[in-house]
Amino acid sequence: MHILLVEDYAPLARSVGQGLREAGYAVDVATDGEDALAWADTQEYDAIILDLMLPKLDGLSVLERLRRKRKASPVLILTARDRIEDRVKGLDLGADDYLVKPFAFEELLARVRAIVRRRYGSPSSVIRIADLEIDTTARTVTRAGTAIVLSGREYALLEYLAARRDQVVSRSEIRDHVYDFDSEPASNVIDVYIRYLRKKIDEDHPIKLIHTRRGLGYLLGKED
Repeated sequence: MHILLVEDYAPLARSVGQGLREAGYAVDVATDGEDALAWADTQEYDAIILDLMLPKLDGLSVLERLRRKRKASPVLILTARDRIEDRVKGLDLGADDYLVKPFAFEELLARVRAIVRRRYGSPSSVIRIADLEIDTTARTVTRAGTAIVLSGREYALLEYLAARRDQVVSRSEIRDHVYDFDSEPASNVIDVYIRYLRKKIDEDHPIKLIHTRRGLGYLLGKED
């Protein structure tokens, strides 16, 4: 999943960005409000983590403009402003969650997972497709009860396909949601990782779950 982190305090941006990447997210970082809007105009993010006290354009103005432009990415406000009035205003302007600094990073991760699940309509942290189970909290995968070991990139691709289960997902959508700006994939890398997933997910099973739609993209689901 692809996250935009909007934070002007460089040490915090580095530490949170590194933690998110270690947790398997693709992360872009904006350091002021205008930069945040520029990123959001060119990319659809699975979640935006937004500070309020930003240079050039404050976070509430960024949020208001995002929602005015009908940007649907869920927004988690992460700020030192802890007044009830600030929380109410942020939520009323369209934020999906509000977390006050200082914070525990584990709580931030849990809140990000929750808003991403809500975005894709998944009530549970475990996604089940036929006999395939993906635990998005533990980042573990099993099929027919057998554990499957995936690399970080393989897991990120599988999780996004699972979030869009039974839908055709284009290569450009995969690129936008699985890779950040600094790790844009070469033209055939997505196809290569799909082959890796097929080998691990489908090869030993009569029912195949990863399907190609020629000229359109890929679908994860049980075909009729």
